[in-house]
Amino acid sequence: MTPDLAGAQKFYGELFGWTFIQGKPEMGYYTMCQKNGRNAAGMGKRPEDAPYPTAWSVYFDSTDVDATAAKIREFGGQLVMPPMDVMDQGRMCVCVDPTGATFGFWQGRLHKGAQVIDEHGAMTWCEVATRESEKAAAFYSKVLDVEARQMPMEMPGMTYYTLHKGEKAVSGIMQMNEQWDASIPPHWMPYFAVDSAEDACKKIEALGGKVMHGPFDSPYGRIAVVADPYGAAFSIIKLSAAAMAA
Repeated sequence: MTPDLAGAQKFYGELFGWTFIQGKPEMGYYTMCQKNGRNAAGMGKRPEDAPYPTAWSVYFDSTDVDATAAKIREFGGQLVMPPMDVMDQGRMCVCVDPTGATFGFWQGRLHKGAQVIDEHGAMTWCEVATRESEKAAAFYSKVLDVEARQMPMEMPGMTYYTLHKGEKAVSGIMQMNEQWDASIPPHWMPYFAVDSAEDACKKIEALGGKVMHGPFDSPYGRIAVVADPYGAAFSIIKLSAAAMAA
C-alpha cells in the first residue's frame, strides 16, 4: 500500500523490471506488478486517512478463508478485516497475530496469486520479526499447519525459527532482541531476489529509496534491508547456490 501509485511504479519498475496492469476505479486502481508477463506482486493506493503505514503485506494461501479466520481467532489472533469477496478474483481476510504482526490470507478464484518466485524481481522468502518468537511459532504452526523448527544460531542472543511444510521451509520467525529500536513494531518482511545486492542498493538510492542495513552475507545469500521512497521496507537478496538448491 503506497500513497503514490505512479511514483511507486516508477521506482519498482526500474529496480525490478516490473510492468504494471492497473485496475479499474471500482477496484481502487489496484495494480498487478508483473515480471515477464507473470504476476510477481501487487500494489494499492493507501488512503490519506488510513490508520496503517505505507508498507508491504504478506498473504498466505487458504483453501477456505472463513475456516482460516475461525482458526486465527481460536489460537489468539485478531481479524482486522473479516473475510470478504474481492469481486470475482478471490476471497480474503487481514489479521494480526498474538504478538502484533499484521498479515493476510487469500483464497484464489480468478486471481491465484504470485506466478513467479526466486528470480530477479520476484519474492523468494518472508519472515515475521517479533519480540515473542516462541508465541508466534506456536500460533503459526497451528494456523498455517506447519512445523516450527528452531535454528541453531552461531550469534549469541539470536533466535530464529523456520516454518516447514514437510521438509520445505516456507517462511521464518525472527526474534527482535535489544538491538532493535523499540519504536519498530512486529511485522512481516518480504524478500525479493536480485541479480546483485550491490547493484540493487545503488539503484535503490539513485531512485530515492534508502538502504537501512547491509549488504551483508548470510548462508542463504547476500542481503540488504531497504525502503522505497515512501517508507515501505523490504529486503533484497542475491541468493546463494545453497539457497537455490534447497
